Amino acid sequence: MLRLAREWVWDFWFADDGRLFHIYYLQAPRALGDPGLRHRHATIGHATSRDLVYWSQAGQVLGPAAAPAFDDTATWTGSVLRAPDGTWYMFYTGTRLVEGGCVQRIGLATSADLYDWRRHPASPVLAADSRWYERSGNGILDETWRDPWVFADPGGHGWHMLLTARAGQGPDDDRGVVGHARSADLVRWEACPPLSAPGAGFPHLEVPQVEVVDGRSVLLFSGPRYVSGAADGVGMTWCVPCDSVLGPFDVARACPVTGKDLYSGRLIRDRDGKWVLLAFRSLGPDGGFVGEITDPMPVRWDRGGAALVVRTARW
Repeated sequence: MLRLAREWVWDFWFADDGRLFHIYYLQAPRALGDPGLRHRHATIGHATSRDLVYWSQAGQVLGPAAAPAFDDTATWTGSVLRAPDGTWYMFYTGTRLVEGGCVQRIGLATSADLYDWRRHPASPVLAADSRWYERSGNGILDETWRDPWVFADPGGHGWHMLLTARAGQGPDDDRGVVGHARSADLVRWEACPPLSAPGAGFPHLEVPQVEVVDGRSVLLFSGPRYVSGAADGVGMTWCVPCDSVLGPFDVARACPVTGKDLYSGRLIRDRDGKWVLLAFRSLGPDGGFVGEITDPMPVRWDRGGAALVVRTARW
């Protein structure tokens, strides 16, 4: 388990150098008192582990840039992958407060060793495209364009990015879609139409991830689901079986993977090659915010292949 005495930790993502697992996570001081304030004070922390259980802190790797900049308020969730030349690329969400709202852009930092990260001069590399996605203005204050998940095209034709995004029209609590962008070189990105349709009851599909688990493609995301216009506002981790990691994704078929105490679930293979899921604990037994990351939990498909089943540890 990853728990820090002085900071809350929540959304996270991994890199594996073959010897160590590297986890990058959002962190903010517990001294803020109110967990709701953590988003505006988020920085990206780093820790390493040999087994996904015991972690050694490696310090902060990225925080807000000096103003004015697209990421001068906070740095949010991202993903890491290794380029063909061996350079590590981190795509992250940069946020900036503008006229009472929050604008989100996708930033890029690079590293040779997974410890020392430098912003790329091309950053930010991607903004939402109003042809398909909700943008700020006309009463919209917060612009949703975050949580980039980047992976290589299965056919070898460049790279894809999935994002938390919202369609440009429809009921406010029902616009969540899986945003999509493509690149030939990991630096120049072009926004594409979403890979899911709004209308499945999700205002946001947060921290998307696609993997092939035991031969079957699956989309993972987190968020609350509104049924008949009502929800308790507490999200969980969901999965959507699919024919390809490139979608399209039928989010109406989403099934819960975790309970409401766990959020931002991420799949990763352990050193034995088995799929496990980690998530951050959002709610404790008393209903308060926890802010720590679980131990790995074994994952398998249910008998019908309709959902992932996770063996969770008791409190």
